[in-house]
Parts: sequence; C-alpha cells; structure tokens
Amino acid sequence: MALEITGSALLGASRRRLFEHFPWPVAALAVAISALGVWNLASASRSAHAPVWLPQLAWMGVGVFLALAVAMVDYRAFLRMAYVFYALVILLLLVVLVKGRVVMGARRWLTFGPVNFQPAELAKIAVMLAVARWFHRDAERESERPRRGYGLLGVAVPSLLTLLPAALILKQPDLGTALIVVAIGFTIILFAGVRWRTVALAAGAAALAAVLALPHLKPYQRRRLESFLNPEGDVLGAGYHATQSMIAVGSGQGFGKGWGQGTQTLLSFLPEQHTDFIFSVWAEERGFLGCFFLLGLYYALVGTVLGIAGTARDRFGFLLGAGVAGMLFWHTFVNMGMVVGLLPVVGVTLPLLSYGGSSLMATFLALGLAANVSMRRFVN
Repeated sequence: MALEITGSALLGASRRRLFEHFPWPVAALAVAISALGVWNLASASRSAHAPVWLPQLAWMGVGVFLALAVAMVDYRAFLRMAYVFYALVILLLLVVLVKGRVVMGARRWLTFGPVNFQPAELAKIAVMLAVARWFHRDAERESERPRRGYGLLGVAVPSLLTLLPAALILKQPDLGTALIVVAIGFTIILFAGVRWRTVALAAGAAALAAVLALPHLKPYQRRRLESFLNPEGDVLGAGYHATQSMIAVGSGQGFGKGWGQGTQTLLSFLPEQHTDFIFSVWAEERGFLGCFFLLGLYYALVGTVLGIAGTARDRFGFLLGAGVAGMLFWHTFVNMGMVVGLLPVVGVTLPLLSYGGSSLMATFLALGLAANVSMRRFVN
C-alpha cells in the first residue's frame, strides 16, 4: 500500500513538473488567433449559404484537444515512429491520386463518411518528423559533422524526404501546399547546419528547377504567374483574385469599415473569402491597425515557438521546434504576400484564421509538438 501511494505521488509530481513548463503563451496566442478567425469568418460567411464559422468553431475545439493529447506523449515516441508515420502519409498521398475526391479540377481529398480529409496537410507534419529524426540520428552517429556544416551529399537524404511528398502533392495539383512542404523541410535543413556554399548551390538549383518547371505548370497556374507579373493584363480573368483582394485591403484604410461592413465581402466580389483570402476580409473590416495587431500576434507566436526550439533538451526537439516555427512563418508570409499582391496567388491558407478542418488540425498538431518539446526541457 505504501509503495502504491508513493508511486501515485511520484506520478502526480511528474505531471505537475511537466505542466510547470507548459508554454501558456503559445496556447494563449493560438486560441486568440483562432477565436479572431471564427469571429472573422462569421462576417465573411454572411453572404454565403452556410455559416462556416460554426464548423470552424467545432474544429477549433477538436484541434485544442488533439494538441493537448500530442503534448502529453513524450516526443521521443514520435522520434521512434517518425518514419512509420511518414510512410503512412506517402501511402495516403498515393491513394489520393487514385481515389481522391475531385473538387474544382483538383484531386486532393479523401472522404471518410461525412468527413472530407486532405492528406497533404499531414505531409507537413510527416516531413517535419522525418527530417528532424534523420538529422538527430546522424548527429548521434557523427557528432563532429553538424559543427562543420553539411554539404550537398550530407543533405541528400533529408532533401529526398522533403521532395517526395511535395512531388505527390504537386501532382494533385496543389502548388501552394507543395511549396509549403518544401519550405518546412528546407527550414529544418538550414537549422541543422549547412555550409553557405551548399545554400548558394541549392538556391541556384531551385531557381533552375523553377525555370524548367514553367512549361509543365497547369494552364491556370501559368496564367496566375503571368497576372502577377502584369496585374492589369487580365483583371477579369487570371488576375481577378489578386485585384479584388488588393481592392478589399486598400479600402480598409487605417481603421477599417467595421465588422460586417466590408462591401467586397458582402457583395461577394472577393473570391475564396473564407479560405485563401480571409486576410482580405480582416483588412477591409479592421484596417491597417487591425492588420498590424494580427501580424503582431503571428510574430509573437512564431518567436515563442523559436524560443522553445532554442531551449530544447536534444537535437530532435530543437529541429522539431524549428520546423513548427517554419510552418507557421511560411504559411503567414506566403498568404499575406499573396493577398497584398507581393507574391503570386498559389493557394495557401492563413494558419488558424482560414476556414478548413484539415489545415486547422495540422496547425494544432504542430503546436502540440512544440508544447511537447517545451514541457520536457528538464525531464529525463
């Protein structure tokens, strides 16, 4: 009996110690941005047939639960299962190409009863885990290499781990998500320690690959790129999305038109206003100050996750945290750049703000991994 009481006491003390290092700022920022997203969607969906903010609120609750569940499992278990999870995601991406549901000409979804699921979102987590595991094990095998920096041969395997799912996602086609997967993988590679010569060569290879890939893009993708280079060339066609988005952003001016008062949104001039262009709705109704406030929240979230990475107990935790920060940063950077006309329209959501269960789940899963790393900084 005494041993049972002692064991229970030790277990309780261990759990309390874990939660002493729970990243409450990350949780508060994530919930705050998600809540603002639901509020924003309530305005964006006023002209739609369905109030999309209701399912988004439900997905938000599920996402918080999943993040907490992931945070409670020691992330070293994910280290052991990284390649298994990666293989499972690759299998799902192959199934999508064969039996996926076609929506607007793209085969991206798998249907399980009433739930539509996008496996490409899980590919972000899979690449994060697999690439971080490879560098972690490599550092264990040859401790001197990370200090010298990796060369081209040294990053060949993690590059392949990144490019394989990206190629399958591009086949769907989903250029935006494929680019984000590549960005996450190469962010981790950079944090792992790469020689500058390797970075320069990789940048040159990427530029060459982009040029060679241009003739193989889908017609609508080429038209979007052309409209980015010449926005006024086809304002009613390929350039319509970007043009209407910039009109919405600019019309918000300093203080915005107020909740529910956005004319671009209400009159349905703004396309994809629930998903890719949700930031346009926010900008029109909240103005420059509201955009600055939202950008500050994202900056704080990415910075806090990077801080967690910097205090991780091992290399896997460090690279995992860097991957989560990279995922949040690149999603935010590309989406906002796309919305204000600084980047081509490639179909990237704004994390925690855009409508979509798959995207929201992937983001909360990633945040759960970051919380996991934080909670086990000082636990053996």
